[in-house]
Amino acid sequence: MKALYTILLLIVSNSFMTMAWYGHLKFSQTKWGSGLSIVAIILISWGIALFEYCCQVPANRIGYVGNDGPFSLVQLKVIQEVISLSVFTIFTLAFFKNEELRLNHLIAFVFLVLAVYFMFKK
Repeated sequence: MKALYTILLLIVSNSFMTMAWYGHLKFSQTKWGSGLSIVAIILISWGIALFEYCCQVPANRIGYVGNDGPFSLVQLKVIQEVISLSVFTIFTLAFFKNEELRLNHLIAFVFLVLAVYFMFKK
Protein backbone atom coordinates (compact mmCIF):
# COMPACT_ATOMS: atom_id res chain seq x y z
CA MET A 1 0.00 0.00 0.00
CA LYS A 2 2.89 2.37 0.77
CA ALA A 3 4.25 1.80 -2.74
CA LEU A 4 0.91 2.83 -4.27
CA TYR A 5 0.64 5.96 -2.07
CA THR A 6 4.21 6.89 -2.95
CA ILE A 7 3.62 6.55 -6.68
CA LEU A 8 0.29 8.42 -6.59
CA LEU A 9 1.83 11.28 -4.60
CA LEU A 10 4.76 11.41 -7.03
CA ILE A 11 2.34 11.65 -9.98
CA VAL A 12 0.46 14.53 -8.33
CA SER A 13 3.72 16.18 -7.30
CA ASN A 14 5.16 15.99 -10.79
CA SER A 15 1.96 17.35 -12.28
CA PHE A 16 2.35 20.48 -10.15
CA MET A 17 6.09 20.62 -10.87
CA THR A 18 5.55 20.47 -14.62
CA MET A 19 2.92 23.20 -14.41
CA ALA A 20 5.26 25.38 -12.31
CA TRP A 21 8.27 24.82 -14.56
CA TYR A 22 6.63 24.92 -17.99
CA GLY A 23 3.04 26.16 -17.58
CA HIS A 24 4.18 29.77 -17.51
CA LEU A 25 5.27 29.41 -21.13
CA LYS A 26 1.56 29.34 -22.00
CA PHE A 27 0.69 32.32 -19.75
CA SER A 28 1.87 34.82 -22.37
CA GLN A 29 -0.67 33.37 -24.79
CA THR A 30 -3.57 34.16 -22.47
CA LYS A 31 -5.36 37.46 -22.01
CA TRP A 32 -4.52 37.73 -18.30
CA GLY A 33 -0.95 36.48 -18.58
CA SER A 34 0.36 38.47 -21.51
CA GLY A 35 1.23 41.50 -19.39
CA LEU A 36 2.78 39.71 -16.41
CA SER A 37 6.32 40.61 -15.41
CA ILE A 38 8.99 37.98 -14.88
CA VAL A 39 8.73 38.59 -11.11
CA ALA A 40 5.00 37.82 -11.23
CA ILE A 41 5.66 34.68 -13.27
CA ILE A 42 8.28 33.54 -10.73
CA LEU A 43 5.92 34.15 -7.81
CA ILE A 44 3.10 32.26 -9.53
CA SER A 45 5.47 29.38 -10.28
CA TRP A 46 6.64 29.32 -6.65
CA GLY A 47 3.02 29.20 -5.53
CA ILE A 48 2.36 26.22 -7.78
CA ALA A 49 5.61 24.56 -6.65
CA LEU A 50 4.43 24.73 -3.04
CA PHE A 51 1.80 22.13 -3.90
CA GLU A 52 4.50 20.02 -5.55
CA TYR A 53 6.48 19.97 -2.31
CA CYS A 54 3.34 19.19 -0.31
CA CYS A 55 3.15 15.92 -2.26
CA GLN A 56 6.84 15.23 -2.99
CA VAL A 57 8.05 15.32 0.61
CA PRO A 58 5.38 12.92 1.94
CA ALA A 59 5.90 10.62 -1.06
CA ASN A 60 9.59 10.30 -0.26
CA ARG A 61 8.97 9.87 3.46
CA ILE A 62 6.31 7.19 2.91
CA GLY A 63 8.28 5.38 0.23
CA TYR A 64 11.77 5.43 1.72
CA VAL A 65 13.00 2.14 3.14
CA GLY A 66 14.57 4.01 6.08
CA ASN A 67 11.03 4.97 7.12
CA ASP A 68 9.70 1.43 6.64
CA GLY A 69 8.78 2.14 3.02
CA PRO A 70 9.35 -0.21 0.08
CA PHE A 71 11.96 1.79 -1.90
CA SER A 72 15.62 2.62 -1.56
CA LEU A 73 16.70 6.19 -2.14
CA VAL A 74 18.02 5.35 -5.61
CA GLN A 75 14.81 3.53 -6.51
CA LEU A 76 12.75 6.52 -5.38
CA LYS A 77 14.78 8.83 -7.59
CA VAL A 78 14.52 6.62 -10.69
CA ILE A 79 10.77 6.19 -10.18
CA GLN A 80 10.41 9.97 -9.78
CA GLU A 81 12.35 10.63 -12.99
CA VAL A 82 10.23 8.25 -15.06
CA ILE A 83 7.03 9.72 -13.61
CA SER A 84 8.39 13.22 -14.26
CA LEU A 85 9.11 12.47 -17.91
CA SER A 86 5.75 10.73 -18.35
CA VAL A 87 3.84 13.68 -16.90
CA PHE A 88 5.96 16.10 -18.93
CA THR A 89 5.23 14.19 -22.16
CA ILE A 90 1.47 14.19 -21.54
CA PHE A 91 1.57 17.88 -20.56
CA THR A 92 3.57 18.81 -23.66
CA LEU A 93 1.29 16.96 -26.04
CA ALA A 94 -1.84 18.37 -24.39
CA PHE A 95 -0.82 22.02 -24.05
CA PHE A 96 1.86 22.63 -26.66
CA LYS A 97 0.34 21.60 -29.97
CA ASN A 98 3.47 22.62 -31.90
CA GLU A 99 5.53 19.90 -30.17
CA GLU A 100 5.57 16.37 -31.50
CA LEU A 101 6.54 13.01 -30.10
CA ARG A 102 9.04 11.32 -32.40
CA LEU A 103 10.40 7.79 -32.58
CA ASN A 104 13.67 8.73 -30.86
CA HIS A 105 11.65 10.12 -27.93
CA LEU A 106 9.75 6.83 -27.63
CA ILE A 107 12.98 4.83 -27.78
CA ALA A 108 14.50 6.99 -25.05
CA PHE A 109 11.41 6.47 -22.92
CA VAL A 110 11.68 2.69 -23.34
CA PHE A 111 15.27 2.90 -22.08
CA LEU A 112 14.09 4.85 -19.04
CA VAL A 113 11.52 2.16 -18.26
CA LEU A 114 14.30 -0.42 -18.64
CA ALA A 115 16.36 1.63 -16.17
CA VAL A 116 13.57 1.23 -13.62
CA TYR A 117 13.44 -2.50 -14.32
CA PHE A 118 17.18 -2.90 -13.76
CA MET A 119 17.07 -0.67 -10.68
CA PHE A 120 14.71 -3.15 -9.01
CA LYS A 121 16.48 -6.28 -10.23
CA LYS A 122 18.35 -7.99 -7.39
